[in-house]
Amino acid sequence: MVQHTILIVEDEPDTAEMFAEMMRLSGYRVIKTYGGAAAMKMLGQEQPHALVLDLMMPDISGLEVLRYVRRDPALTHIPVIIVTAKSMPADVQTGLDAGATTYLTKPVSFSDLRQAVAHAIQQSIFPAVADD
Repeated sequence: MVQHTILIVEDEPDTAEMFAEMMRLSGYRVIKTYGGAAAMKMLGQEQPHALVLDLMMPDISGLEVLRYVRRDPALTHIPVIIVTAKSMPADVQTGLDAGATTYLTKPVSFSDLRQAVAHAIQQSIFPAVADD
């Protein structure tokens, strides 16, 4: 069985490690970065099976990272799970409109994050067939 790789982009090291541990316990290989610029650089070196992305970061916002991923033909297939404290309906809509696969708000439970990542990877590997 292929071990899927998850890239976690989170500027708070403790939160990044908590998410990383959640993903490791779920059987994923984990890479962590601590800001938008580092994430964009890492995406040039690694192509993860999914991206867990915070929106509020000190350098480049997660929204800009998401837009970067959706513009790059080599990356556009990667599912992006936003995990952020921004919970207003307009924030959620902005994230989804920018191309987020799933939008979760902090605090996020282990089961919700695990389910969102597993579902996103499953959908990216076996996209739903349109009904005729």
